[in-house]
Amino acid sequence: MEPETPLRKIFCVLIDDEPLALDVLADYCAQISFLDVRGQFHEALAALAFLQDNPVDLVFLDIHMPRLTGLQLAQLLPAPGPRIVLTTAYDSYAVRSYELGVTDYLLKPISFERFLQAVNKVRQALMPPPAPAPEAALAAPDAMFVKNEHRLLRVAFDDILYIEGMKEYLMIYTTQGKILTLQSFRRVEEVLPPERFARIHKSFLVSLQRIEHLERGKVQVAGRLLPIGDTYRDSFATLIRAHNQL
Repeated sequence: MEPETPLRKIFCVLIDDEPLALDVLADYCAQISFLDVRGQFHEALAALAFLQDNPVDLVFLDIHMPRLTGLQLAQLLPAPGPRIVLTTAYDSYAVRSYELGVTDYLLKPISFERFLQAVNKVRQALMPPPAPAPEAALAAPDAMFVKNEHRLLRVAFDDILYIEGMKEYLMIYTTQGKILTLQSFRRVEEVLPPERFARIHKSFLVSLQRIEHLERGKVQVAGRLLPIGDTYRDSFATLIRAHNQL
């Protein structure tokens, strides 16, 4: 069997005037082996000067920045230039961005899964896999980011015990303590691996590997008995039976 050809590095730069947003992008990039971050910039003019002397494959570009906006910077880049993925908190520029030929348009807060989709789109555009060679598999994410006060916290899936809904907030119980976040169950369920986590009640979601025991209509996690709601009873029972067969 011939050895696999390693993936070519994709050189990229990150441009965002918000330090926290820049940190999130850098952390996401660090989790993808074929991304090589060549620079991080808080304003577009410095990034433009760098890009004129240092060609890269990919630019993650915020739209709203002082002095020179992301859209203005995109127009100044030479053609053919790097692939561009816009990152912004506003959805009103989607049409304009596609007129500029950007590869993807990410709305903040950006989940790792959505970021991964954009990166994969760039990778396929830069290095189309020769048929019939299979596409290289990307490592599945092992954590998620949640809002906590004015920060984005990285929460490892392995550390999560269970999650409790508290009106518009969620309380995430972990092996390291509790985290209160302004988040919806729907958003969290989109990120959590469905084979490792289950919704058992309108107010509770549990890590299957942290369940200590089941009794009539309840499960115990970290010493606390949690109710199983009627709406979730059948699907949870099916999931438990499937795990018992593994």
